[in-house]
Amino acid sequence: MWLGTCGFDGCPTPREIQTFQPDQGGRILDRYNRVMGRLETVRRLNVPLTAVPEFVQQAFIATEDRRFYQHGGLDWRGFFRAVLTNLKAGRTREGFSTISMQVARNTFAVRRYPARSLRQKLIELRTSRLIEHSLTKQQILELYFNVIYMGNGVYGVEAASKDLFGRSVNQLNLPQAAMLAALPKAPSAYTPRRHPDRALARRNLVLSLMVKEGYVSANRLKGLQEQPLRIARDEYRPKDPNDSFALDAVREFVDSVIRGGTSDIVDLTVRTTLDRNAQIAADRAIRRQAATIQSETGRRALVQGAMVAIDPRNGDIRALSGGRTYERGTFNRALLAHRQPGSAFKPFVYAAAMAAGYTPSSEVDDDPIDVIQGRDVWSPANYNDDYSGRITFRRALIKSANAATVRVSQAVGIPRIIETARRNGIVSQLPNVPSMALGSLEVTPMELVTAYAPFANGGFRVKPRLVRSISTADETPIWQEEDVREGNHIPVMTPQDAYQVTSMLQSVVDYGTGKVVRDYGVKGLIAGKTGTTNSGTDVWFVGYTPTIVAGFWFGFDTPAPISGDASGGRLAAPAWAEFYNAGWREYAPATAWNPPPGMSMRVIDPTTGYLATEWCPATRNEYYKPGTEPTVQCPVHGPDMGDPENPEWPNQREWSNDFGKKIGKALGKIFKF
Repeated sequence: MWLGTCGFDGCPTPREIQTFQPDQGGRILDRYNRVMGRLETVRRLNVPLTAVPEFVQQAFIATEDRRFYQHGGLDWRGFFRAVLTNLKAGRTREGFSTISMQVARNTFAVRRYPARSLRQKLIELRTSRLIEHSLTKQQILELYFNVIYMGNGVYGVEAASKDLFGRSVNQLNLPQAAMLAALPKAPSAYTPRRHPDRALARRNLVLSLMVKEGYVSANRLKGLQEQPLRIARDEYRPKDPNDSFALDAVREFVDSVIRGGTSDIVDLTVRTTLDRNAQIAADRAIRRQAATIQSETGRRALVQGAMVAIDPRNGDIRALSGGRTYERGTFNRALLAHRQPGSAFKPFVYAAAMAAGYTPSSEVDDDPIDVIQGRDVWSPANYNDDYSGRITFRRALIKSANAATVRVSQAVGIPRIIETARRNGIVSQLPNVPSMALGSLEVTPMELVTAYAPFANGGFRVKPRLVRSISTADETPIWQEEDVREGNHIPVMTPQDAYQVTSMLQSVVDYGTGKVVRDYGVKGLIAGKTGTTNSGTDVWFVGYTPTIVAGFWFGFDTPAPISGDASGGRLAAPAWAEFYNAGWREYAPATAWNPPPGMSMRVIDPTTGYLATEWCPATRNEYYKPGTEPTVQCPVHGPDMGDPENPEWPNQREWSNDFGKKIGKALGKIFKF
């Protein structure tokens, strides 16, 4: 009973035997079931039997199982001969494994019991009989040529041929075929790279066995045995040009799931949320832009980059790149590198302001500011010391004005900003200091991108997801992601606040520091924010649409200035544009970011934030939450304020700036800016 049931573990069914495919390292599939890579690097290349020359087949049959076509899985003649030989010698000198038994050992019986044990051998016998009943001899032979271990970590004759001779098995000559057939008996003992003399002797023995079986004429034997053994200089090391940090993250996740289980990691099929095209585009954008930045740094240290792209609708990770150059198992900056986001953190300041009742057209002073911290005074400055006086919140974000943003943060309160960022998805430490409003904290690219998702999806936090399911090669489920909505779609912002923040960040892309992406030809609904830290040490661009949120970071692993004029708009935004143009095809309709129900529209002067008059040189439709709409008409432009076409307009403009500053000083006293 034990033997008949394969040791109570269950025998393979005829269908399992017939559909078995030698593993090539497991499969990692993208969201569209396209192969992205392998879980493990298995040095094996499966080939059909028609790709294996007849003389290669004959070499193995003559050496390993000369009665292969006569027996039914167990060669009784070979069995009794081996028993007698071993009894005479008093030890094991000769085996009796047939090709069918070797197939059983390397497929369904592998690792079931200790190698060379009696139980292992009995299971091989039983399984080989099942294989003989389920497959033809040609099918068994094809399976054998793909599963047999050939030494040096190589499986199968095709990979072994490339490893030893640098060519495919269908390009070998007869002595090379004999060398391959010499290996299965003891791969490590006969490997020609370590033991050339021993390997040559074994090869010549195989040639003599081929003569004995009638596969080669006797008069050719001497000439064949005298041919030198020439081995390729380089070993066969399969490399996947599309391997990536994203696949490393998948491997780490899978390993954590199956650790301690019974499944073999190399036999798994993993379905991910990744998009193969987006991943290729992301890796290429990181490499190219990092190389471009490197050319202007003047430093020997390597400029690195990282990016994360997720779907804001469900948190699915579509692409992930952890560095400029990939090597398996190296540091993944997208997930692990904590760097200051700089101005890329400012949207959380304005999100907190929207929740506190401010609007995109609220005004704030953009003048030099001093913030007292105990006995110290902090004086944040604008980029290039460029100040705009009294401006709207929208324009402050468009210009990435530091002084204005600090004033907004002081009015809203740092604790409220921390709470907003935390709800959106920032999990790193958030220090309660004034400079946090300008991004002095440290976050990972994954955190920052995840925290932007509520802006894009109407106010819901998402949970990043990389793997959807894990199954065995025969599609038996091992692990399945729970309902993606569980833990997702938790409201953290009102749709109205999310809309207003997104509206302001659209202006950043259309008119402000993020306009570079438009210059690179990106069209449609785009919102985003650049980020640059002190001395140009870190540069960022986080951009999003209704279907994707992607963030790029560039800098040195050991923080140091990139260049004198480094900025997120100039150095990071181009990579985002390249990724989007080359790797993204899920475009959203123009109505995707329409104002939520209940908001009211007013026509305002975008330069002042007041209700527009017929004399305002520019107007904009602005949407407000009920009760926050402006009620005062623009005091700057009117019938007595001059005409835009009148030469006196510049003087009137100068007067309006003075008027704005007076208002700013009055409000400053109220809010204690």
